Parts: sequence; C-alpha cells; structure tokens
Amino acid sequence: MANKTITDTNFNFPNQKSFYKGKVREVYNINDELLVMVATDRLSAFDVVMPKGIPFKGQILNEIATKMMKATEDLVPNWLIATPDPNVAVGYLCEPFKVEMVIRGYMSGHAAREYRVGKRILCGMEIPEGMRENDKFPEPIITPATKAEMGNHDEDISREDILKRGIVSEADYMVLEDYTRKLFQRGTEIAASRGLILVDTKYEFGKTKDGNIVLIDEIHTPDSSRYFYAKGYQDRQDNNETQKQLSKEFVRQWLIANNFQGLEGQSVPFMSDDYIETVSERYIELYENITGEIFIKADVSNIQERIESNVLEYLK
Repeated sequence: MANKTITDTNFNFPNQKSFYKGKVREVYNINDELLVMVATDRLSAFDVVMPKGIPFKGQILNEIATKMMKATEDLVPNWLIATPDPNVAVGYLCEPFKVEMVIRGYMSGHAAREYRVGKRILCGMEIPEGMRENDKFPEPIITPATKAEMGNHDEDISREDILKRGIVSEADYMVLEDYTRKLFQRGTEIAASRGLILVDTKYEFGKTKDGNIVLIDEIHTPDSSRYFYAKGYQDRQDNNETQKQLSKEFVRQWLIANNFQGLEGQSVPFMSDDYIETVSERYIELYENITGEIFIKADVSNIQERIESNVLEYLK
C-alpha cells in the first residue's frame, strides 16, 4: 500500500528558488516565475494530517481542480498554465490576497453552527430568522475568512473590516466579490447538470506580476466545497433529515465516531489498509459524480519517479 501513494516529495528542479509544504500540497517556486504544485495523497482533517496516504487522492483533487479551472476560464482568469502529470499543476507565481472568499448558497456547516448559537449576522451579512440547517439562502452570501494573526486557523471577517484594515484595496475587493459570484454561479450550474447542489465553497485569488487578479489554488473540489445530492434534497429538508453529502465529511464523521477531533490529548485512530481502501473508493466516487467522467487511475508503480520525469520534461 505504502508505495502506491505519495505523501512526501523532495525534488530539486532546475532554477528552483524555494519549496513550501502545505497540509496536502507541496509547492516549488521556479525562478520566481512559475509554481509547480504537487498534490500529494496526504489526508488532513481537523487540521491534522493523517498518518497514511489515500491512494489516488492527489490525482483526484488535482484533476477536478484543473477541469474546473478550464470550465470557468472564460469568466475569470486563473493561474494555471499546464498539468504535466496527473498530480501536478504548473502556473504563474502570484502574490496571494490574504483573504479567502467563502460563498454560501445554503445554511450549512460553519454558518449553521453560528446560527444555532443565536448569531444572525455572519461577516457583516444578515441571515433571516426562521431558517433551518441546510435551507437555501434567498441569495448566496459572501463570508470571507482571513488567517488569524496568531496560529493558522481561519477567522471570519466582514467586507468593512477587510477595507478598514487595508487587507485588500477597495478596487481589488470589488473584483474579488464579482469573480466569486460568477464562479459560484457557474459552479452551481455545473453541479446541477450532474444532479448535485453546490452548497458552499471557497476561492483564493492572487495578483500576477503584471497586476492582473487571477484565481489560484483549487476550485470546486470535495476538499474545498460542500455538495449535496439534488435528488431528495427537498424531502430530506421537509422531514428534518440530514442531507446526503459529497465531501470529505465522511472522514470527519468516522474520526468523531472513533473519538478524534484534533483536540489535545487525542490520538488519531488506527486506519487499517481496508479502511484506507474504502476512503480511496469514496474519493473516486466523488470524482465521478462531480466531473461526470470515469476516473482513470494513473500508473502508481513509482509515483515519485513519474512526477519528477514529467515535470523535468515540461520545464525543458
């Protein structure tokens, strides 16, 4: 199992300036011009990286994100230039904006938790009285998040605070909001064509060297978005049943059932090879539902070597 996944990389590409390791992706800066982003098979939940990789997870997330970038590039420019390997995206080096643009069409997840404790204003946006969890908002709401000064968790922030604190200029912020709405509308249409509801998602943006605002990072993947199955959605709402979800929520639920929520003193439960296999199968199901295409597994006999040679060939 171990050699069928990629959980760490340590490449040294020509003109490599720096290397950054995120929770699940590793990013190589080439000559301060290009970024080579490797999607690993690491799985993160509750801000903790699980001890074992999930076969094909990196390929799945990378391929969904690149397909969705191509399906929205007529609306919003993005950072992507090429995908030389199933696990790799290459794009322009950008200066990222220090806000994540979260947009919600339904009252789920974080918004529902805040509502439950009595909050009716989220990031400066008013939420109507009398809503139930997973109800549709009258209009999608944008609830931005920014990284906390201390630590690495995301903090809710309003448009007013973003502008007041000078995190983003007003002119740029108007573009971010406009792009966010357009992307969410297109994502909603794509999801609907697959029998899905795009519930909420987040977008990240950056500025290229010549000052253009572009979409960066991943888009409409099950790690950055929440999807419901459209069939039976209304019946489930009417009967106060939980919605059938398409996201990595199933992993979180399994961890919670095994007494793990990333809290101090808790240890990650043992994941058997059989369990890892079922998670991999669920991710493949996510891929096929979201893209409407059959998933084609890449050759995993030597993933490190495959990625390295594909990237080197591309950089030539």
